[in-house]
Amino acid sequence: MEFSLRSATESDIGFLLALRDKTMRYYLEEAGMPTCREEYEKRIRYQFDHAKIVEMAGKPVGLFKAAFNSELNHWSLVQIQIAPEYQGMNIGSRLIRQLIEQAKGAGATVGLSVIKTNPAQDLYSRLGFKVVGSSGSELMMEWHS
Repeated sequence: MEFSLRSATESDIGFLLALRDKTMRYYLEEAGMPTCREEYEKRIRYQFDHAKIVEMAGKPVGLFKAAFNSELNHWSLVQIQIAPEYQGMNIGSRLIRQLIEQAKGAGATVGLSVIKTNPAQDLYSRLGFKVVGSSGSELMMEWHS
């Protein structure tokens, strides 16, 4: 199935709050991290200018947020969340592969953090990310070209 990306706007905040709750609540609670609306919104608004809404047939189905630091030649995969009913369609892996290809072309690295109990870390490992550190309930992972 085909998907497209568009820049997130203020009108997407409601969708993004619901998406975060559907995709992250279990892992956040398991890690003892906050799940209140204020914390969700704080995370959503972090680097919001880089937020892209993933759409299928004009319907929002996910969030992809990546930011480039030119001084470090490093991409940060800030957030990727796909609605549960659209997971398993390779949307997330395709988005990450596109980011990796972009990084590869520039000789850049890609970094991310993931809650230790989140099974998404298996996807990141399959795509070539390696654990480079740990902080509290999160793992830091990096991909190098």
